[in-house]
Amino acid sequence: MRNARISGTGVAIPEKIITNADLSAMLGEDITEFVVNNLGIHERHVLAEDESAADIASEAAQNALRDAGISAEEIDLIIVATDTPEYLSPGTSVVVQHRIGAKNAGTFDTNCACAGFVTAFDTACKYIIADANYKNILVIGVYAMTKFLDWTEKKTATIFADGAGAIVLQADESGESGVLASKLEAMGEYNDYLGIFAGGAKTPITAEVLENGYYNKVRFAKRTPPEINFVGWQRIVKELLQRIDLTLDDVNLFLWTQVNLSTIKQVMLALNQPFEKTHTIMQKWGYTGSACIPMVLHDALSQGKLKRGDIIVFCASGGGINMAAMVFKY
Repeated sequence: MRNARISGTGVAIPEKIITNADLSAMLGEDITEFVVNNLGIHERHVLAEDESAADIASEAAQNALRDAGISAEEIDLIIVATDTPEYLSPGTSVVVQHRIGAKNAGTFDTNCACAGFVTAFDTACKYIIADANYKNILVIGVYAMTKFLDWTEKKTATIFADGAGAIVLQADESGESGVLASKLEAMGEYNDYLGIFAGGAKTPITAEVLENGYYNKVRFAKRTPPEINFVGWQRIVKELLQRIDLTLDDVNLFLWTQVNLSTIKQVMLALNQPFEKTHTIMQKWGYTGSACIPMVLHDALSQGKLKRGDIIVFCASGGGINMAAMVFKY
């Protein structure tokens, strides 16, 4: 059966680094113990003033193409997952298409917050499975959230960072790799809990909005119940594995949204799986939202944690709330 094969991965990490010590000085209090012990973050990379989402998205894309050994002209479709786009309109994907020279590719963006990449990844797989005209698809996750940070607010400034990750998917007629099961979920009742609430049709940017300085920055407007990830990740993963007659022990690597190290540890413990069967990047790159899944995949591959034929679980969640999970045979 025709399916999709990951043939290349790539990342782009901004050069500028803000350490926990730097951030403590900026905030006027020592945040190191809490941030390291709970979030797992030691430092975060942030975009320079003259850098933007399309810059790192294009760099990650070119690195993934190089890894896959194909040219940009061979790409049939580009999907960019982000909630920090280059522009409100047009989509970031069309900017990337032009910059990398993928002149034969169609493009579109997905915005499911931090669940965006797995959603885009799943969509790309379905394109390849359903339509023989799609042979090579580039999927990119990019996060430029520090452009929307209030650096005086501890609960957001300590978490978010910038980065991009990309994968090249190619059609696989052998059936030896590809998506085995996937599911997208949403809990729209939480749509006003976390986000950047100005800049859209409901609250356009005005002088008053900028003077107030609240709604044009990323905010935890309400407290999201912490059990949503802890309970939800376990439930959706177990459901997918049951659907395809696999067990948790059949999975070689679990890749979770990299927002909170303590949650990942708790989920792996609750699943009775060794922590060695997951991988994390927040300690060196901070929380990179819609980019963290392709970035953690690339890093796991670079450290030899995966081989062909391995079973990977991807599980991501983000503001909205959106949740997306996939079981994929590498």
